[in-house]
Amino acid sequence: MQRRVTIASAVGLHARPASLLSQAAGAKPVAVRIAKVTDGVAGDPVDAASVLGLMTLNAQHGDEVELSAQGDSAEPVLDELVSLLSRDLDNEPVNA
Repeated sequence: MQRRVTIASAVGLHARPASLLSQAAGAKPVAVRIAKVTDGVAGDPVDAASVLGLMTLNAQHGDEVELSAQGDSAEPVLDELVSLLSRDLDNEPVNA
């Protein structure tokens, strides 16, 4: 199962947004992969639970990425992560 989404964070998937996404992906019951889409084609996927992997994508604001996962709970997991990436994560409040 796959979903595509445009990165909304002004700084792209760098530092804080990458950390928030990796934490969310790592807490899910299925492994999630993410790839940067260039000219309509998804590149090599990385583990969405890896901050370093996310940062190697060099995904900037406005870039499209493709999330993929398999299993019974893949659909709600991907829906939740797409929703997360659709927001400016750099401006999300920090949980106390």
